[in-house]
Amino acid sequence: MSALPCQPPGPEPAGVPPAPRLSVVVPAHNEEPYLDQAVRAIVAGLRERKVGGEVVVVENGSTDATATIAGRLARCLPEVRVVELRRADYGGALRAGFRAARGELVANFDVDLVDLGFLDRALSAVGSDPDLDVVIGTKRGAGAEDRRGTGRRVVTGAFSLVMRHGFGLRVSDTHGLKLLRSETLRPLVDQVRSSADLFDTELVLRAERSGLRVSEIPVSVSEQRPPRTPITTRLPRTLVGLLRLRLALWCRQP
Repeated sequence: MSALPCQPPGPEPAGVPPAPRLSVVVPAHNEEPYLDQAVRAIVAGLRERKVGGEVVVVENGSTDATATIAGRLARCLPEVRVVELRRADYGGALRAGFRAARGELVANFDVDLVDLGFLDRALSAVGSDPDLDVVIGTKRGAGAEDRRGTGRRVVTGAFSLVMRHGFGLRVSDTHGLKLLRSETLRPLVDQVRSSADLFDTELVLRAERSGLRVSEIPVSVSEQRPPRTPITTRLPRTLVGLLRLRLALWCRQP
């Protein structure tokens, strides 16, 4: 995909440009080895499908050349926009990207998980069901294939059990690929209090509790690189985040 030619954006059209049908939000923290290829793959996929889309790269607190690469992509590819955050925060990057997205539909991909097949199936699902609000790519549901290391699979399974029995979550997964309707997404984004690893979990949980229709599509995932955060650091942070989320939801209950 690196051969995708550079097409610098033309002059800004007069008036307000029409909103794209689809926005793809891509958080990027220290993604120097992966960002160029991932974004070009997404742009090429959008062009092939003629969906009228944009890619919102949210660079957050990178200490390598990620910001430079993101800026170059935005100058070369008209579909690409860049949002910059000073602090490294995956959840904060998703929040900022969802708020900046202009599409009627909003998807999020991780740089190491670009799955255009999921996008095809998710777009087909929301296109055939106007009442469907959120589509999740699950690596745990029936038909899914999780080829990551044993440790990551065990942690994901334990987390899912906690969410199901401790929070009443009905879907089997919350992290990773998603497609959401913008009109229902924006109010939820403003309600979410979690950041870092739990932002998208709280977002999906609030979607369910708000009565929105949430569906799952099985996906295949594999280890593309070592985990960015060791489990010894991530586990205590996640447990504290879950406790805060539990208390926040209790306070909202009558």
